Amino acid sequence: MDPARYRTLYLAPLPAAPRAAAAPDRLPELSDANLYLRAGETEAAPLSLPQLYEAGVECGHTAARAELKHQVATVSAQLDQLREHFQAVQDRAQGDREQLAGELYATQRRFHLAQLQMSEMQLQAGQLQVQTEQMQLHAAHLEAMLAVARERIGELESSRSWRITQPLRTAGQRAKVARARFHAWRAGVLRLPQMSSVALSILRDEGPAALAERVRAKVRPDERFKPAAATPFRQEEAITPLAFERAAAPVASIVIPVYGKPLLTFTCLKSLHAHTPHDMIEVIVVDDASPEPVAPALAGVAGVRFERNEQNLGFIGTCNRGAEMARSEYVVFLNNDTLLSPGWLEAMLRVFAEHPDAGLVGAKLVYPDGRLQEAGGIVWRDGSAWNFGRDDNPDRPEYNYLREADYCSGACLAIPVELFRELGGFDERYAPAYYEDADLAFAVRAAGRKVYYQPAATVVHFEGQTSGTDETTGVKRHQVVNRETFAAKWGTGLQAHRANGIDVRFERDRWATMRVLVIDACMLTPDHDAGSMRMLAILEILTSLRCKVTFVADNLEHRQPYVSQLQQRGIEVLFHPFVRSIADLLSARGSEFDMVVVSRHYIAVKHIDAVRAFASRALIVFDTVDLHFLRSERQAELEGSALARASARAKRDEELALIRKADVTLVVSPYEKTLLAELAPDARVLLLSTIHELMPPGKPFAEREGLVFIGGFQHPPNTDAVLWYADEILPHVRAALPGVKTYIVGSKVPANVRALAAEDFVVTGYVPDVTPYFAGCRVSIAPLRYGAGVKGKINLAMSYGLPVVATTPAIEGMSLVAERDVLVADDAKAYADAIVRLYRDEALWNRLAAAGRDNIRTHFSRDVARSAITRLIAFAHAGGNAAPASARAR
Repeated sequence: MDPARYRTLYLAPLPAAPRAAAAPDRLPELSDANLYLRAGETEAAPLSLPQLYEAGVECGHTAARAELKHQVATVSAQLDQLREHFQAVQDRAQGDREQLAGELYATQRRFHLAQLQMSEMQLQAGQLQVQTEQMQLHAAHLEAMLAVARERIGELESSRSWRITQPLRTAGQRAKVARARFHAWRAGVLRLPQMSSVALSILRDEGPAALAERVRAKVRPDERFKPAAATPFRQEEAITPLAFERAAAPVASIVIPVYGKPLLTFTCLKSLHAHTPHDMIEVIVVDDASPEPVAPALAGVAGVRFERNEQNLGFIGTCNRGAEMARSEYVVFLNNDTLLSPGWLEAMLRVFAEHPDAGLVGAKLVYPDGRLQEAGGIVWRDGSAWNFGRDDNPDRPEYNYLREADYCSGACLAIPVELFRELGGFDERYAPAYYEDADLAFAVRAAGRKVYYQPAATVVHFEGQTSGTDETTGVKRHQVVNRETFAAKWGTGLQAHRANGIDVRFERDRWATMRVLVIDACMLTPDHDAGSMRMLAILEILTSLRCKVTFVADNLEHRQPYVSQLQQRGIEVLFHPFVRSIADLLSARGSEFDMVVVSRHYIAVKHIDAVRAFASRALIVFDTVDLHFLRSERQAELEGSALARASARAKRDEELALIRKADVTLVVSPYEKTLLAELAPDARVLLLSTIHELMPPGKPFAEREGLVFIGGFQHPPNTDAVLWYADEILPHVRAALPGVKTYIVGSKVPANVRALAAEDFVVTGYVPDVTPYFAGCRVSIAPLRYGAGVKGKINLAMSYGLPVVATTPAIEGMSLVAERDVLVADDAKAYADAIVRLYRDEALWNRLAAAGRDNIRTHFSRDVARSAITRLIAFAHAGGNAAPASARAR
């Protein structure tokens, strides 16, 4: 109805009379039409807020009013949420504005700083350019001054006064060397009383024959250099049948370029056939369009691939074509005027296997009469090249260690086939020949690889048989022309090289950042003694750090195969007769070295003064190996000998004096370092212990049997340990573990130890490979009653995961804890009980095996040693040497 009328009726007064209650109406029945929409009908939309207000407030409908109240509350809540969200958005926007403003400011600041830095860098670049020009001018000035100085020296040396005074200068230098040699001899004589206790110990434990042999070995070592018998090299007189076995998968393709001279080629092929494993190679002979084809003349040679160029390509083109045919991993270019030696190819390929950075390997070339032709090549600043060592004795030490070289002669070169192809082969700009080998070497280096000279591959080269020797005629004339081409191509890199003929000893090893001389008592024999194992590892780490290492034994011996093993590790080894004495060596080459390491106190006492006199700018390092006086004091205490105590006191004074003279002293244990901090507080002492690598762990507990002791018997504590074990410990072990064998492994076993041999006490003597013992025995024993330093026998066993039963002196300074890493006992019965306990307890065995390997990894790994050696090198750079000797000489 009309709202106004509705309000009038609603507000009209009710009648005063009571109203009678009406009977409730009966609800009508609802049909489907009241419950469901008819076809075409739509459900009414919910009322809007204005409609609900009109119906509920103005019209008074209760349901509409309730719904209006509910929706108002809902809308109010939604409005509150919207307000909160709006406030949050507003706050976040404000924060973003502040953050963006900060970032904008920081960006602007960085931009301004970058502009300032750019300006500064441009200024520095300008200054650097000026400095470079000044340095170039200064270098040119120095070169001019050097030329004047050389000219003046030449005048001086050719002057009459210089010739007259030459005998005086020579006599003065000889007198200085003689004094050094006399001092070394005198020091050895003065040590004789100190050696008396050792001599008595050897006499008591090993007998007079062993003592006499020790004295003889000290006085006159057997191992002296013996040159190989001269071998006549000649060309074959006739071509005879020859058959190479074809390799299914060759490792190296031997490419031999030829031009005529079939008999010469046959001589080369016959040598190749005799000294090369056929299953490693394919042989490709490429005839460079000879007037008379070579293949028919060599028809009797089977198993060789003969190819002929349609036109003459020259040496370079012929080699490149031969390399294209190679189907192996490496290509070896070999002149046809060469003869080979046993093992030549294996030696060259071994360089690639052991040096992943190797890109090119060359051989040692000798003339047929035995003179050296080339031990690697040196390229000088002007592009000229030297055959290092030409016409010298090829046996000299400086020609016989593996090293990097500027280049190697193309008469015999090995290179990975893939690398050769990546580099585009020999550069055709040098056609037909000459300087292509030097250019290839420089290209290999530019590609990030290295060029190595391998002296173990000896090749006889009939130089000039293919191209002659006259540089003014024929193909040989290109040697002069191509030098200019080479110098133009590589001129920038050549600026770091010295002028022609200057400081050859530095140029031959230009890669070295430091030069180190190591003097030890005798040749390193790492398969005989722990001291040699440690020193060998030190030398290897030094070479890996780009140090050129020269090693010499005090007795100047040449003991094989150990000399060759060092040489193949890149170490120059000096020996008699090429070195007459340590004093002569220091006199001739002392100024060359940046560091001199003298190992063992009885060697240092002979030479440390000469080192200081002749190598005045080198860092002098005294390697104690172990503190000998500490070992001697303990031996004297064990024996109760007054003579031994006096000898130990003399050794203490001697060693402490050496420590004060040296720039750096090396010790092998923290205990010794702490002791020297008390006895010689001003000394610079560095810890460099024994060095071991973890080996494969070997057999499990249940598959192992037996006990093993290892040690060289030239070391008296080892003899004492084995005798004590055999006399006092072994009887208890035999009773508890009947039939269990004890193996005594080590060189120079004395007669009294050999006499103890029994079925269950096996004295093996020297064993080339100790792995079967450490991988198969169940327990390692170290029953040392005295000694010093770190015991290599314990670390060697632990590196294999073989648990050890030791004494307290044996584990000193090794960071080992009894029961956690090792079993320890100091009297015979307790020692035997420890062996039996470990032999039977698998859980204990496994725990000690794991702990021992962890101790090696933590304290005695190569990484630990490398860190110490790096510090030593830093000392050499900072300890009074402004720069390495090589840089000073430059």
